[in-house]
Amino acid sequence: MLFRLTRSFSAGIIILVFPYYILESLHYSASLLGLLYMAATLATAGFALLFGFLTDLWGRKGTLLLAGILLPFGAFLVFASARLPFLFLGAMLGGFSATGSRAAGSVGGAAQPIQSAIITEFTTLQNRTFWFSLFTFLSGIIGGAGMLAGRLFNAQDAILCAAVISAVGLVFLVPVKPVDTPGEFKQLKSRTVIGKFSLTAAVNGLSQGLVMPFLIPFFVLVYHTPQARMSVFGFGSELVAAVAILAAPFVEKQFGFVKGMAVTRGLGAVLLLLLPLTHMFALALAVYLVTPALRILAVPVQQTALTAMVNETEMGRALAMNQVARLGTSAGAVAFTGYMFDASDIALPFYGYVALTALSLSLYFRFFGAKPELSSE
Repeated sequence: MLFRLTRSFSAGIIILVFPYYILESLHYSASLLGLLYMAATLATAGFALLFGFLTDLWGRKGTLLLAGILLPFGAFLVFASARLPFLFLGAMLGGFSATGSRAAGSVGGAAQPIQSAIITEFTTLQNRTFWFSLFTFLSGIIGGAGMLAGRLFNAQDAILCAAVISAVGLVFLVPVKPVDTPGEFKQLKSRTVIGKFSLTAAVNGLSQGLVMPFLIPFFVLVYHTPQARMSVFGFGSELVAAVAILAAPFVEKQFGFVKGMAVTRGLGAVLLLLLPLTHMFALALAVYLVTPALRILAVPVQQTALTAMVNETEMGRALAMNQVARLGTSAGAVAFTGYMFDASDIALPFYGYVALTALSLSLYFRFFGAKPELSSE
């Protein structure tokens, strides 16, 4: 948990300041920001797949240490040079994608499937949603604090601060002792379930990539919100999402993960339509404060469902493939939205988000039904 929280604090800083660093400090375009996000997303997907296989076949702790190094190293590269090759390499190593959720990884997201696999080892099916929710709650609070801390530094120095803090977090992994039982490279027994989750994740990735990385740039470009003010709004959004995530066990009990996702994500999609359709800053801010919470509220329940339906020895690969599917498709969507923002057609990505959200929810109902049984395959 301490490892996760140091990374969340660093991620909060980077999510806030990176758009300001690219758009205002270095005076690059929104299209270039979109390309940086796209490159980072694709790299995170590739690393997640590699580490997912290593987790099952080599061991969880060693793989997590290896994955944990990438964020501080990438952040330091971005701090050290404003030249494009270093910006791209640093963003790719650090996972500066901003397309993930607090539960599924964005900045530093390559390590997320391994962390989730280790959490499943230390929990039972009955209490797993609670622990996923608690981790996500604390990550949201600390991530919000990181956003708030971003106002204390200029953008470049804030990135250095994120690099140092995420490097310190590696120390907390030393006493962690998961049961590392190397697996064998065999055909996946849970491939049907993994395929279904991966397909829905791919559609989710398209929708996320269209909007989620550009919520802060939206306020930078449309309302010219200063970094200091945006840090406060970002903290507020993280706080709302963190508190809301504690309701995940209730959502699981009341609706199950499919119906719960339909209610929360459906409402969030409708609210996001208001951003391009209105020109009221107060309304836009209210939408920004609540929609990330609605987006992630059912994620811990979804994680529990996935881990309950796949073979224990395939957990790392299942979680990694789910993330790869989501990030792989989101990469193109990120680049598209960056271009649209430069072309002053800001509304189209939001319309696409709503349509793809509806498609992903229909796939969940088709594949898993309203209340699937959470039993291992």
